[in-house]
Amino acid sequence: MALYWLVQGCQPGDSLLFHYSGHGSRQRNYNGDEIDGFDETLCPLDFETQGMIVDDEINTTIVRPLPHGVKLHAIIDACHSGTVLDLPFLCRMNRSGQYAWEDHRPRSGVWKGTSGGEVISFSGCDDDQTSADTSALSQITSTGAMTFCFIQAIERGHAATYGSILNAMRSAIRNAGGGGGSDFGGGTVTSLISMLLTGGSVAIGGGFRQ
Repeated sequence: MALYWLVQGCQPGDSLLFHYSGHGSRQRNYNGDEIDGFDETLCPLDFETQGMIVDDEINTTIVRPLPHGVKLHAIIDACHSGTVLDLPFLCRMNRSGQYAWEDHRPRSGVWKGTSGGEVISFSGCDDDQTSADTSALSQITSTGAMTFCFIQAIERGHAATYGSILNAMRSAIRNAGGGGGSDFGGGTVTSLISMLLTGGSVAIGGGFRQ
């Protein structure tokens, strides 16, 4: 798989980035490793002839090989992208900034984590939701709502913690949608952050730390 180049030869201290803004989908899961019964997928330009990229393949290619000391940030702006990296733990943050953790480890016991590295994934929506393109944010052209708000949060200095990034993204979407989110397909786009923990501690109030 072409994605392998991202992690090939990575060494401790490396910081990797995987950004995808495009179509996503889902398909029935038959091996029992998905809580909701569906595999999440990415749809590249040639997916109609070459097939979709399934979350199991993404996990095997860029998550599990990641060695100790290497960090990967993934920004996935696509429909059904909540757990598209198949990370074992997912953290949701509600509008008041409260966190709730979910255990997504397969019941089969198969390890979906790294080989010691760390992966943080921002997703544009939940597994059963669709992401939005809108011109309400840029006021110029149609853009992926999640991607636009993520870039804006970084540029405006809200990158101190993962929580502050999500708060800034949510605020931008609420402001553009006038609270009702009518331009976003029926509601505020749900921002999720999935994070692979490799045996460290979690500092909820001040971000995350190993």
